[in-house]
Amino acid sequence: MFIRRARKNREEQSVGDILESTKSLKYNMIFYSFLIGILSGLVIVAYRILGEKLFEIVNGLYGKTSGKPLNIAVVFLCLIIASLFVAFCVKQEPNISGSGIPQVEGIITRRIKVNWKKVLFYKFIGGIISLAAGLSVGREGPSIQMGAAVGEGVSKNANRLDSEQKYLITSGASAGLAAAFNAPLAGVMFALEEVHKNFSPVVLTSAMISAVTADMVSKSILGMNPSLRFSVLKIIPIKYYWTLIILGVLVGLSAYIFNHGLLITKHFYKKLPIILELKIMIPFIFSGILGMTVPQLIGGGHEIITKLSVVDYSIMALLAFLVIKYLFTFISFGSGVPGGIFFPLLALGAMIGSIFGIFCVKFLGIPREFIINFAVLAMAGHFAAIVKAPITGIILIFEMTGSFEHLLSLALVVFSALITSDLLGVEPVYDLLLKDILSSKGKDTEIIENDKKTLMEFAVHMGSKVEGKYISEIDWPQNCLVVSVYRGDTEILPRGKTMILEGDMLTVMVNQSDYPKMLDYLNGLTIGA
Repeated sequence: MFIRRARKNREEQSVGDILESTKSLKYNMIFYSFLIGILSGLVIVAYRILGEKLFEIVNGLYGKTSGKPLNIAVVFLCLIIASLFVAFCVKQEPNISGSGIPQVEGIITRRIKVNWKKVLFYKFIGGIISLAAGLSVGREGPSIQMGAAVGEGVSKNANRLDSEQKYLITSGASAGLAAAFNAPLAGVMFALEEVHKNFSPVVLTSAMISAVTADMVSKSILGMNPSLRFSVLKIIPIKYYWTLIILGVLVGLSAYIFNHGLLITKHFYKKLPIILELKIMIPFIFSGILGMTVPQLIGGGHEIITKLSVVDYSIMALLAFLVIKYLFTFISFGSGVPGGIFFPLLALGAMIGSIFGIFCVKFLGIPREFIINFAVLAMAGHFAAIVKAPITGIILIFEMTGSFEHLLSLALVVFSALITSDLLGVEPVYDLLLKDILSSKGKDTEIIENDKKTLMEFAVHMGSKVEGKYISEIDWPQNCLVVSVYRGDTEILPRGKTMILEGDMLTVMVNQSDYPKMLDYLNGLTIGA
């Protein structure tokens, strides 16, 4: 039942095949999403274990260099060799460069085509080496890309239709983040809010199954605790909430600096008249210097976030750490090494929150016990302002703190940060990076060159151009067919006099070669102003 078309050549799939597949789509997605959750969970667990063990070894080597020139020379030699190997991986598969999330979005929107086997293999190896060397990159972005690669691999080996492949790639991305953070709800919401940008029942079901399954695999091997765990935070009294608005504004300003800094650094690296091996060597050398002088700043940021809750840093020390972490993150990510920005941006947010919290304690009379609250809330705000995924940011903090009692304070910081970044014209970071990737390839349109059919889903938003109109009144593009309208649990057969209402889910059939431009055009019709 589940693989009844596994042996059928995709070239022979007709419109009838596509329409017929929708009848059992939900059940097929349940099976394949469960399989993807298991496979992605195992891959990400292996990635986490190897990355953490190797990082401990390298961090130990950094600690043995004080006053020992020979040890210092050996460490830098090892870092240079490691950087050359990572450069080799990037040359073998350029699409592993960076976090991988923009590439996943490009695959889903059919603007980028990759070899999933090469991506999975080289991202795994190159990412582990980058983590082990202590570069300021996170494992979450690579985990999402590897999970998506697993999803693409399963869908292609099972010979699923193009529309089903997109669901399974999203499921893999959700599983990747869930296993990386031990935070399944955040994994689901990030996949829907940022990667797929669609909340249809099929996407939600498949993403949830993959995320929960991957989380179970991860927790059964690594234990029950999430990647970050904070003790129960005391609730900030309402009388101090005005400070949270200021905190939101600060992290919104930081989002502007962060997003523009990433792009500026990437463009700077591109203009450097040196070979790729030397470009990638730069952050490895930088990591070695920091590892021997300020070891708490190496890596994605897990250590500095943990220390903020137990070490009494001064404002000046944290300001210095903040500047160094900014620069280290830009240098690491801009070089093109395989690694994400998820954890570094959380670490930067935590430092901004701690600095502001200490300031409030010293000059505004706020109790010291709330400093950690400012750090945690700033992490969510920083994530929301940079990625433009506020719900994911809030859920992530819920899963890390194990408490739903901070919803009001979280929402205040997150939406203050979001509004501030919007006023400053900050675009979602992964959209910016995808545009940069496409421009560097000299492509801003589709890469698929065939006329096979595929299905697209669009939710009708309040105030959109199609709301309240009959199908016959809408200016549909050529080679576009509305095949169904879902209104709640009811499927409506579309006719010319079928009125489109807010909340409807439209299923549209298009040529695969038209997918990217159809996506942009139909989003313009269905998303409110």
